[in-house]
Amino acid sequence: MGSIRNISVGLPVKNGHVLLSESFDGVRDLRFHRAVGGGIEFGETAVQVLRREFREELDVALDEVRLLGVLENLFEYEGQPGHEYVHVFAVRLADLDAVPLDAELVVLDEGSPVRWAPVDTDVPVFPDGVLELLAGTVPATQGDHSTR
Repeated sequence: MGSIRNISVGLPVKNGHVLLSESFDGVRDLRFHRAVGGGIEFGETAVQVLRREFREELDVALDEVRLLGVLENLFEYEGQPGHEYVHVFAVRLADLDAVPLDAELVVLDEGSPVRWAPVDTDVPVFPDGVLELLAGTVPATQGDHSTR
């Protein structure tokens, strides 16, 4: 039996686009986007994790952080089940204001590409419900069939 993971993710927005990490699930042959962030360690707050993760992954500092909500995400990734509680934040960071919408960044500690994606992208965005929180709507269902 696995464990439930608590994570914190941030959604920077610029001109109708949101900054997302790009990933691939080989078992399901599925390309998808994921909000940038990471796991909450014992003794850290969700905001502290978010600031740490953006610094570690993109070498940028967050200027503003606003909680949008918390989602429960039951998912499957590479054939393995997962369960997480996701603290979702709207973030602003001047460090990315000058980054063009067609630029590709790279997550420093793992090499995944990070791009500005249109908020209305056709590519699945996980965890389920993050873009609805960003738009100020409540997700109808939360992550009972998503991938990581």
